[in-house]
Amino acid sequence: MNRIKIIFFFFFIAQFGFAQTAPPADLVSIEQNFKKLDVLGSVLYVAAHPDDENTRLLAYLAQEKHYRTGYLSMTRGDGGQNLIGNEQGELLGLIRTQELLAARKVDGAEQFFTRANDFGFSKGPDETLKIWDKEKVLSDVVWVIRKFRPDVIICRFPTTGEGGHGHHTSSAILAQEAFSAAADPNRFPDQLKYVQTWQAKRLLWNTFSFGTVNTTAPDQFKIDVGVYNPIIGKGYGEMAAESRSNHKTQGFGSARQRGQAFEFFKTILGDAPKTDLMDGVNTSWGRVNGGEAIGSEIEKVRKDFDRDHPEKSVKSLVALIDKIDKTPDEYWKEQKTEELNNIIAACAGLWFEAYTAEPTYALGDQMNIRSQVISRYGLNITLNGLTVIQHADNTGSTSDFMEPMAHYDLPVTGKDKFIPANELQTFSNDCIAGKISQPYWLESPHPIGTYEVGNAGNIGNPENPDAPMVEFTFQIDGHSIVFDRKLAYKYVDPAKGEIYQPVEITPPVTANITAKNYIFNSKKPQDVEIKLQSFTKTAGSITIKPMAGWKASPEKIDFTGKNKGDEWAVNFEVTPTGNQPQATEMEAIVEIGGKTFSMGIQHIKYEHIPNITLFPPAEAKLIDLNLNIVGKKIGYIPGAGDLVPDAMKQVGYDVHILTENEILNGDLSGYDAIVTGVRAYNVNPRLAVEQPKLLEYVKNGGNLVVQYNNNNGLATKNIGPYPFNVVNKRVTDEDAKITVLDPQEPLLNYPNKITQDDFNGWVQERGLYFVGDIDPNYKAPLQMNDPGEAATNGAVIVGNYGQGRFVYTSLAFFRQLPAGVPGAYRLFVNLLSKPKNQP
Repeated sequence: MNRIKIIFFFFFIAQFGFAQTAPPADLVSIEQNFKKLDVLGSVLYVAAHPDDENTRLLAYLAQEKHYRTGYLSMTRGDGGQNLIGNEQGELLGLIRTQELLAARKVDGAEQFFTRANDFGFSKGPDETLKIWDKEKVLSDVVWVIRKFRPDVIICRFPTTGEGGHGHHTSSAILAQEAFSAAADPNRFPDQLKYVQTWQAKRLLWNTFSFGTVNTTAPDQFKIDVGVYNPIIGKGYGEMAAESRSNHKTQGFGSARQRGQAFEFFKTILGDAPKTDLMDGVNTSWGRVNGGEAIGSEIEKVRKDFDRDHPEKSVKSLVALIDKIDKTPDEYWKEQKTEELNNIIAACAGLWFEAYTAEPTYALGDQMNIRSQVISRYGLNITLNGLTVIQHADNTGSTSDFMEPMAHYDLPVTGKDKFIPANELQTFSNDCIAGKISQPYWLESPHPIGTYEVGNAGNIGNPENPDAPMVEFTFQIDGHSIVFDRKLAYKYVDPAKGEIYQPVEITPPVTANITAKNYIFNSKKPQDVEIKLQSFTKTAGSITIKPMAGWKASPEKIDFTGKNKGDEWAVNFEVTPTGNQPQATEMEAIVEIGGKTFSMGIQHIKYEHIPNITLFPPAEAKLIDLNLNIVGKKIGYIPGAGDLVPDAMKQVGYDVHILTENEILNGDLSGYDAIVTGVRAYNVNPRLAVEQPKLLEYVKNGGNLVVQYNNNNGLATKNIGPYPFNVVNKRVTDEDAKITVLDPQEPLLNYPNKITQDDFNGWVQERGLYFVGDIDPNYKAPLQMNDPGEAATNGAVIVGNYGQGRFVYTSLAFFRQLPAGVPGAYRLFVNLLSKPKNQP
């Protein structure tokens, strides 16, 4: 039987994220890591979003200067748009987290985050810091600084607003305050049980020249980061492009840059650099007591390294273990011991990993683990132990910075298993699946500004630090060395070969409610379908949690005899009772063995990142809506990140996705309206060819509704029958006052009378990329503005053309409809509904 020892697992043991499965062991990596082993310096780059980081500078710092280099992004990019799929909000943040991790694998930096949520575009830091809860996010920045201990901190943006976005400016404000706060024992003293105060040498602003904004100057400190690395065979402009091109949801594929390229810096706090970024910082082993001798030994090992026989360096490398272990600086001892151990494994030809037999296990079930080891040179190496480390249970942390962890010691044949030369050794063991693999920042509901994180020690991590891993204990040349390997699922795809994906630990049964919103327009009941999936052999029941004003029938549905992999659906009839609120959250609850679960399951899969699995609440929204609908058949031309068709179907429309052939050669007269998705004119260049046919449809009596587009990269500027320009103007306050300029406009009266109440409860923003230079043939019935700004009427324009009607709207329906905002549904239906007596 496995022996389980519950211990308290501190954040600083977890190391800001997972250990990697079988890191690179090629000669290029070995030689680069030799150089890094000899450098004791660190730099932290700070900005607001995925894609804000200067990938060329990060690559240069990490792989040319060999500093420990990190990027701290305030947010995970949750508030942006998605150019490759329909995910929005938290789901988009999950994708962009993985895109950043993919970028860091290229440029060699590490990735960190705060709890701040990207709530959408912000026009200034006052709004941003209020919504984020400045003190809370500042504590996160201080925590990362104290843990990472950067010698130099670099901001991407200034505190004076040239970065444009309020999040950008806020990231600089927080970095500047954290520079001093991290060194102050009176600031966030609860952290000091686990980390020490830290004073960086300097805070710099990496000035920039973007478009018409140039903040660089000849008198600023500068470095040439366009140099060539002959070991890697690339310059840092080339690496930067490869890194940045991982930001695929933002369409940031980049061309490789080659040759000289200067980065400029302005000193914000601390001593200004004169000749080097690290002026005044000893980045050699001389910075720690007794380190000079270690540095000399490392230099000797590097000099004697034989590229044809790297195993000859193992004995000398192992001899360094005791010397580094005697280093009094605990931070650098920890960093350099890990680096040294990885070099030893690479030079020894020691490869090892652990993977599960299946991709998915239910909480509490037995996981089948296969650990593999090979020693390619046959050195004196034994495997002394295998231990699975994972979260002990699903009850949460025992204090703000502690996590209860379970250690499962797995048997190895013989007390000390000698690893013979170049013979793959496989060990099969079992342990219990200990915690549902939900991203830690999504475990609890959260307000708009920040994620709720129960265990503060998790903060900073890009992924769950308590995900299962296997600890390998080896005896190498007489020294015990411990390595961690992230537990993964490995399989062979016939077309792609060997594939690694994260192992999933799930609830016993998940419940996915088919629709996100259910629109009720009368007292007529609706069927609510719930799709259930079992991940273990089980039996239980499912219910709808009682809701005021609503009745669900039946009260309970039992299920028995379910096996792993079974999927089935159940239906509840939900009826409004007459006194229901306008919006109600409906929750499905699964009960198994006296325990309840209320979680769905969602998979996000893209080729450029690992599979993402999360377990959203098993919830949907019931919306009691006084809604009149005219027409039935809608033609839709998809855009980017577009969930509007699903919302239209829920209302009752028959939505057909139009092909180019249907647009160019088909009869469009049968559609009551044709709608283009968000940013369709940015992502679909064929709309330039299709546009004349769409305008012909309008002229012949049709109703064309065009949703917002970015003003850059339009397929055609002639979107409408009369001129207008898309401009970078938006209203970010979702509660901004709406003024009706033309109360008689049919758009606001047919088939639903739009009132001020219909603009209540909007989320994230009113709209973006409004229009200007509006031709007099259009009417603009609405006016709005953010506080302190001039009013604009570019949110909705409507114009008659021939026998039909053209509508352009920059209102953020793509956010409001999936969020179930009642008034947005009523107004959007009006856009789709051209009165019959209108020309």
